[in-house]
Amino acid sequence: MLSTDRIHHGTPEFRRTNLALFSAGFATFALLYCVQPLMPVFARDFGVSAARSSLSLSLTTGILAPAMIFAGAISESRGRKSMMVASLLASSLLMILSAFARSWNVFLLTRALAGLAFAGLPAISMAYLSEEVDPGSIGLAMGLAIGGNGLGGMVGRLVTAYVTDVLSWRWALGAIGALGVVATGIFWRTLPPSRHFVPRPLRAGALARTFWEQLRNFRLAPLFAIGFLLMGAFVTTYNYATYHLLQPPYSLSQTAAGLIFTVYLLGIVASAWVGARADRVGRERMLLLMVALMLAGVGLTLLRPLPFVVAGVAVVTVGFFGGHSVASSWIGLRAHTSKAQASALYLFFYYMGSSVAGAVGGLFWDAAGWRGVAGYVTALLLVALAMAGFAARGSG
Repeated sequence: MLSTDRIHHGTPEFRRTNLALFSAGFATFALLYCVQPLMPVFARDFGVSAARSSLSLSLTTGILAPAMIFAGAISESRGRKSMMVASLLASSLLMILSAFARSWNVFLLTRALAGLAFAGLPAISMAYLSEEVDPGSIGLAMGLAIGGNGLGGMVGRLVTAYVTDVLSWRWALGAIGALGVVATGIFWRTLPPSRHFVPRPLRAGALARTFWEQLRNFRLAPLFAIGFLLMGAFVTTYNYATYHLLQPPYSLSQTAAGLIFTVYLLGIVASAWVGARADRVGRERMLLLMVALMLAGVGLTLLRPLPFVVAGVAVVTVGFFGGHSVASSWIGLRAHTSKAQASALYLFFYYMGSSVAGAVGGLFWDAAGWRGVAGYVTALLLVALAMAGFAARGSG
């Protein structure tokens, strides 16, 4: 049954909301992950190791994770849309600035500041959807928003890989920053204003109690863990797939290796389809299936022929986007109050998975190459499978 005062599928407001959040998700993931295929280039140009070059991403996500908790709390008293617009614009301008960095430390500083700037969008957008969209349409809306993430991640990686080959990584990052400015304009013009947001006073003691209660909530805690584990497995796979494909027996060029990110298109489709499907057949079943799918994909990457490696990465991508779509929409439905804080906690663990697990993956690559990475990712996913089982026990 539709809530008539909320945004639901098939209405002009639903289309405007999806366009706005698709654009914002597109820009955010392009800005955040465009450095991923450039890690070998950074290692060469700045003279750093593979593990240190991964800081171009893991440092950003490591700062983003705790910053989102504060951004989510501030948005509970200040509102949603204005913070999201400021976040996206600042992130875009910092990306343009990073293209002019002349030392590794300066470059990392711009990426650290970007981590702070990014914080104003992800958790707040999840809270916005859970407040404004009809529960029967939220799975599709969240899936479409995450689809924007996937498309942005793919385009950001492909553009930077191609422009780096043709010009340089500096031109590549500048182009992605300009793309973010355009997306900010689209987001600002199309997102409907909040109608169900109720401001709450910002009190540190009450905020700490809310977070502690949510961390202890057996309906939410397994989903927080799943966010960490799925994102850690996914980012580790992509961080070192580029290294894997640049080395023998494949020895691909930077552009050719970057083409692996075209499988993000499958993730875009999967996030919307799985989100809508979960609304009908149950989130428990779909989440378990998506984690199992990621495990199957990792197994395929261990086969030597290049088509199997690509297929494996594609399967991991589908499983990840589908699983994230289910888990993130479930957070908003299970957190009956303080939705922005619950979303911020989920994304805290999600991006800590990117930062911590992604960086640790470099140690496995240095020690045992791709087989070491695959074994590490498999271990993360087995724990995620157990957590998905725990999540399924708390109905709703």
